[in-house]
Amino acid sequence: MSTPVPFSQRPQGDVICLFDVDGTLTPARRSASPAMLEVLKQVREKAVIGFVGGSDLAKITEQLAIHGQDISGDFDFCFAENGLTAIKLGQALPSESFIQWIGEEKYKKLVRFILHYIADMDIPIKRGTFIEFRAGMINVSPIGRNASVNERDEFEKYDKVHKVRAAFVDALKKEFADYGLTYSIGGQISFDVFPDGWDKRKGLERIAGENFREIHFFGDKTYQGGNDYEIYEDPRTIGHSVTCPEDTQRELKKLFNL
Repeated sequence: MSTPVPFSQRPQGDVICLFDVDGTLTPARRSASPAMLEVLKQVREKAVIGFVGGSDLAKITEQLAIHGQDISGDFDFCFAENGLTAIKLGQALPSESFIQWIGEEKYKKLVRFILHYIADMDIPIKRGTFIEFRAGMINVSPIGRNASVNERDEFEKYDKVHKVRAAFVDALKKEFADYGLTYSIGGQISFDVFPDGWDKRKGLERIAGENFREIHFFGDKTYQGGNDYEIYEDPRTIGHSVTCPEDTQRELKKLFNL
């Protein structure tokens, strides 16, 4: 890919758009459409763009790359795991570690509780990978991240009625009240667990020295308890609550006269 135009040479180079991934740029855990990628390309010709996703960089790459290639050339800023893994214009920035922060003993207690809770949980189906360890957090899924697309869709419907994830989070908050952890429900089948303050606002910390005049954030889980809530409500951002990738495209076309 060709070298990106410097921010200062773009018509609105002092404006940045940051995007959640699942439900905002792509359907949950699926790939971005050619139409979405084209709109992002047009926006980048005018302003600065970046994503702030909870998943690791490999998973986000699967969703946003056209042929599974390196996506750091397609976005000015890549913030995976809420910004703990960060890339600016293709160059990696220093990362942080959840396990170093919490310590092995506390981590083992947390994992034991989660696995016992899932073992005793009565839900229609369970698959595999109930806890996924990431650099800046753990991701917990009652049904398991190995569930198929159809199984994910069915669990999402079930969870809306039975509030499985919300009850799980309440149990963890009670059991580990002194751990200093935040629990954030996102996507269809899981929730994230990370240190207080390590939410998507980490992405804002990463761009603090860039002097952007406007920071627009687009997300679909902008309600309290959703994993876009904190950055959406942050006074530094202009929040856009969207319902799907097509909604994001409409907002961008309106915002940048595309």
